[in-house]
Amino acid sequence: MPDERIALITGANKGIGFEVARQLGERGHVVLVGARDEVRGKHAADTLAGRGIAAVPLRIDVRDAASVAGAAAEIERRHGRLDILVNNAGIAGAFTGAPSAATAGDLREVYETNVFGVVSVTNAMLPLLRRSEAGRIVNMSSHVGSLTLNSDPDSPFAGLNLMAYQSSKTALNALTVAYAKELRGTPIKVNAANPGVVATDINHHQGRRTPAEGAVIAVRLALLDDAGPSGACLSEDGVVPW
Repeated sequence: MPDERIALITGANKGIGFEVARQLGERGHVVLVGARDEVRGKHAADTLAGRGIAAVPLRIDVRDAASVAGAAAEIERRHGRLDILVNNAGIAGAFTGAPSAATAGDLREVYETNVFGVVSVTNAMLPLLRRSEAGRIVNMSSHVGSLTLNSDPDSPFAGLNLMAYQSSKTALNALTVAYAKELRGTPIKVNAANPGVVATDINHHQGRRTPAEGAVIAVRLALLDDAGPSGACLSEDGVVPW
């Protein structure tokens, strides 16, 4: 595996994504700071560069097919391959009511980023990842997407019923399994990372963990060796049930 690897992190201008970029950059990797807002992405990349990290801003709006295609073409032009893709960009959505009050539009708003965006980005980047000696795809999931945990009345998540957000993470877990099955037998590994309850914009900074702590499992999965798993849903404490 080459020492200098190329990593793209979507939604990397803040929160967990920024910390994933920082931690991978501190390990000597070139980090492509993916951000929808070009100004914020550049500011984040400049901040990382100021710490001695090889950070490059990359504008990418995961909801926009042309933007995703443009980002892939830019990576092709600059680097010719991609070694790590961290699908971190995600939103909670505005709807927080009962499932019976939700509309298709409420779900669509969240799915455009959390599900459809992941498909668009992953498919666009796969040709580049196939050129890596050991490509890694990490999907930023959540314990709240676990059907097992959320259907258990004794689970810490039993009282949470944010249908749009939670079901989007369940769908993301299913995407993780699907890509892992397709790529079985190749050097590419695909896993879902569960960062825990992290204080970010999504939960109005109410989480118990810091973004730096939440980034650890994603970084670990991004740097898996050949013996590591694929098609798994993992937190720092181990396997998270589907």
